[in-house]
Amino acid sequence: MMGLGSAIGAGLFLGSGVGIAKAGPAVLISYLVAGFVVVCVMRMLGEMGAALPASGSFSHYARIGIGEWAGFVMGWLYWFMLIMVLGAEIVGSSAIVSQWLPSVPQWVIALVFVTFFAVVNLAKVSNFGEFEFWFAALKVAAIIGFLVIGVLLVFGLFPGTEPVGFTHLLGDGGFMPNGFAGIAAGLLVVAFAFGGIEIVTIAAAESRDPERAIGTAVRSVVWRISVFYVGSIAIMVLLLPWNDPALQSGPFVAVLDQANISYVSGLMELVVVIALLSAFNAQVYGTSRMAFSLARRNDGPAALTRLSKSGVPTNAVWLSVFFGFVSVLLTWLLPDSLLGILLNSVGAALLVIWVFIVVAHLRLRPKLEREGKLSVRMWLFPYLSYLTLALLGAFVVLMAFDGDARKQLISTLVLVLVIFGLSLINSRRRAREPAAATAR
Repeated sequence: MMGLGSAIGAGLFLGSGVGIAKAGPAVLISYLVAGFVVVCVMRMLGEMGAALPASGSFSHYARIGIGEWAGFVMGWLYWFMLIMVLGAEIVGSSAIVSQWLPSVPQWVIALVFVTFFAVVNLAKVSNFGEFEFWFAALKVAAIIGFLVIGVLLVFGLFPGTEPVGFTHLLGDGGFMPNGFAGIAAGLLVVAFAFGGIEIVTIAAAESRDPERAIGTAVRSVVWRISVFYVGSIAIMVLLLPWNDPALQSGPFVAVLDQANISYVSGLMELVVVIALLSAFNAQVYGTSRMAFSLARRNDGPAALTRLSKSGVPTNAVWLSVFFGFVSVLLTWLLPDSLLGILLNSVGAALLVIWVFIVVAHLRLRPKLEREGKLSVRMWLFPYLSYLTLALLGAFVVLMAFDGDARKQLISTLVLVLVIFGLSLINSRRRAREPAAATAR
């Protein structure tokens, strides 16, 4: 449920409309390809997570599988990415609520949300888990309801409707109105939508039975992605023209408006807000645990390792909450453009993280197999692992030939180089410390 809580947020509820606008109905290809890659990456991550549960999860696996520098780079890159996602969730939710309360400034609403979830995350982790469970359960129920109504609308089984056929799927410029470039551009948005599901392995270290919990979550990821993501997008492109402005502003609400059921679209808006807040809650958890894990391995400020009596890394949580407050400030300064800026800043970072996970898995699998620690196994190893790596490389090549995507690729490359430079500085600092201690 935590994996769903993080993954079902702004990327699916808001970003899906952006993906459809870029690729048209062919965004289904983007979702299928990215979905296949995510399933494989999660299987690899689940294999390592069940064998070696750790608070830093994939950052730890990159460290022991590739090298210390990889653990540093991957951990802080993931932290930065989730901080951007965290901002997108709070901006998206406060923007919707501000439409209901036009007399209240959007930044005030965002401030209330951030403050509330700061309290939730500073409480003991079991309270956070309970809170997130019910949030995620509500989202799952809402999406199932959406899918049922959507299928009825598609086949004309809803009162007063006719079957839609393939009018919108193949008309309005065809299935691929923007060609392969559109699919490539859509892949970035789709990658953002899938981002966050990795948090389930970070949470494993704080569960009672990590091996069983990770195994269950990873095995169920296939049908979750198929039903929730691909199913929702398929209904959207079947029922509405891909260039309908309503899809960009609120794709789920736009579809439900077709049913003409009183209050159902308004109820869906409420669910979207709850989904965004749930994802924000999960991002605060994920960023704080990643920062705590990095600091504990001497890859971050020692102050971030401080634990409360209930086992919560308070300073690491406060760091994440601080950036939540920064997004509130930016909401006040850039109310109209901030969401787009945050969505674009995530872009290729997730692809880099997935590459690290695949490479770490390829390096660690033989060792884990020799030690007899594998309770979850990657399918068709190593062939499917190499295929996943090749597809990630193909994503990067496609991005390089798209104007907007190329900018995100370059900015992510610069960010990775900066973090790599910091990792070298950190390694030298760590090397000096033992020498200084020996001299004393």
